[in-house]
Parts: sequence; C-alpha cells; structure tokens
Amino acid sequence: MLNVGVIGVGYLGRHHARIFAELDDVRMVAVADTDGDRAGEIAVKYGCKAYTDYRKLLDEVDAVSIVTPTTLHYAVAMDCILAGKDVLIEKPITATIEEADRLIAASGEAGTLIQVGHLERFNPVVPALYPLLEAPAFIEAERLSPFQGRGVDVDITLDLMIHDIDVVLSIMDESVVSDVKAAGSKFITDTIDTAKVWLEFANGTHALFAASRIASGKSRKLTVFQKNSYLVMDYQQMEIKKFFRRGDVIVSDSILVDKREPLREELKDFVKCAGDGSRPVVCAIKGRNALKIALQAGAQIKQGWQR
Repeated sequence: MLNVGVIGVGYLGRHHARIFAELDDVRMVAVADTDGDRAGEIAVKYGCKAYTDYRKLLDEVDAVSIVTPTTLHYAVAMDCILAGKDVLIEKPITATIEEADRLIAASGEAGTLIQVGHLERFNPVVPALYPLLEAPAFIEAERLSPFQGRGVDVDITLDLMIHDIDVVLSIMDESVVSDVKAAGSKFITDTIDTAKVWLEFANGTHALFAASRIASGKSRKLTVFQKNSYLVMDYQQMEIKKFFRRGDVIVSDSILVDKREPLREELKDFVKCAGDGSRPVVCAIKGRNALKIALQAGAQIKQGWQR
C-alpha cells in the first residue's frame, strides 16, 4: 500500500486527491494547502488528514503530488526529495532550468523519483498517434482557451504551450531543436497571454505552435503533415482523423481511441513507478527539455518587446 499526499488542493490538486482516494493499493494519507478551510474540506471528503504546512505530512507519506503555483515547485519539491519522497510535480517542472537541474541532481543523490505532470502524454489519443507517424515533415499545434484567471503567474508558453512542446518532442524522439523563433503579446496579465512559436529540428522537420488564454473559444488540436497523409489529433474529443488521397479526392479515416481520463492514467503511472522503481513516461529530464524550449520562446518574445 503506497501512502500518498497532495500538496496544493486548488482547482487541479483536488482532482489528484480524488483519484488517489479511488485507486487500489493507495492510501490517501493527507493533503496540505495554505488555505486551511480548503485543505479541511478536501480532507473530510476523502477521509484523510489536513495541514496548512506541507512539511508536516512528509513523515507520513511515501510519495506526493505537488500541485502548487509554478514559482513554488522548486522549494516544495526539494524539501520532499531531501525527505526521501518520490514526487510528481505538475508542469512545468520548475520556473528555471537551474532549478530543474538542482532537483534532478538531488533526486539522483537521494534515489527518489521525479515525474512531471505533462497530462497530455496520458491522453489516449497521444499513444494512438505514434503508430501512424511516418517521418513527419511539418507539425502544427493549437491550444486556445478563454481567460479563466488560472496559471497567470507564468507566461502562456509555460502555462499551455508547454503541453504541445512536450508532445512534439516525444514525436521527434528528442531530435535536436536547431532554431526557435517566437512572437507574442500580453493583453490581460503582466505576462505573455498569446504566443506563436516556430521550431526547426536538425532532421528538417518544422513545428508551429499557437497558444492563447484570451481566445473566444477553446481548442486543443495537433496536426501532423507527412508524405502520404496528414493526421489531425483532437485532445478534447479524444479522436484522430487520418486524411489521404484517393485519386484526386481527399478522404479520411477515423481512428478508434479507447477514451480514458488522462489524469487518472498519469497518477496510475506515478503509483506504479513509485512502487516498482520503473522510469515514468515523463521523467524529470523530459520535463526539463520541454521547459528549456518554452523558456527560450518566452525570452525571445520579451526581447522583442524591448526593441
């Protein structure tokens, strides 16, 4: 039985608590949140303890989910790692590359696990896409949302676009990114609210990313263009369509996907890896790789504002 805790039970963290409480071979021991009322509410709901100081739960758990604002990821995760706990850190892994590197080094010394919460890797459409790939030439990602007031402590590149950066890096099998170009603007916050990013890979593949948290509607799609077909993956609908030529006509096939809750699949993977020591689907290195590209894009956008 794996004893787990959740640090931060806001919008997303409460779902971590819900799923842990439902999983077999897991004991939901405690939650922690600086909002004592919120922590108490979740604790009552799932029959566990509540703390306002996350350090107080560390002696009672084997592993934790860290679902705090990004700016707190490093400090909280380092405390957990030094206490010998396996950690799942919501994306992005940290706010800086230096922080990520220090966590990776500390985890290696402590012999603990770091998994990064890049949720879309556990969306069933993503593993269903991989067998359909045939030397992608151009990839286009679109992730748009109306303004919801969450995640505004970081740029849109770290809040939303990093999901697609991580998926594209997995498609490219970590092929070297040879160039990054980016443009964007702020509108309702003091950080980047809308952005477009262009990546060039050493093998000749190109990728275009569009992300916005001030859009009029919601869209989560990724399109892969390759020699004899193109694939449209819809994260929201959990469906893939394959388009190809039949004579002078473009036809399509729908790819059947077994729909599952991505967060549940992610937490099941974390529990498995914490239990048997196996490597998570999104390890700390992969989380760092996605962070590096997102930070490069954000820095380039802000440099453009100063010209």
